[in-house]
Amino acid sequence: MDALTLLADPTRRRIVELLADREMTAGEIASHFDIARPGVSRHLRHLREGGLVSVTRDAQKQIYRLETAPLAEVDQWFESIRSVWANRLDALETELRRGPIPAVGSHHEQDPTLRRNSA
Repeated sequence: MDALTLLADPTRRRIVELLADREMTAGEIASHFDIARPGVSRHLRHLREGGLVSVTRDAQKQIYRLETAPLAEVDQWFESIRSVWANRLDALETELRRGPIPAVGSHHEQDPTLRRNSA
């Protein structure tokens, strides 16, 4: 799975957030979730296979660490489309500041002097 697909899952996103703070064991990670440990282990396996996390052994413990290279690739992809969105949002802001555009012909119904002149 690619990084975006992996990060589409909210549990995996939360695991990435936890590991961004510090390295953790599987048990420490699992303590943050209301799902069974095998479910957390599956998410960790997916993240490991996708290259987002790595694992090292310390005696009996497996220590998980966030790998930033795949996240940098995702950030580069977002950067490539960020300017498109920024331009669109700037244009939207400009239009919102201009205010509503009156509908064609609506001024005749609202202005009584214009209605009298057109009769």
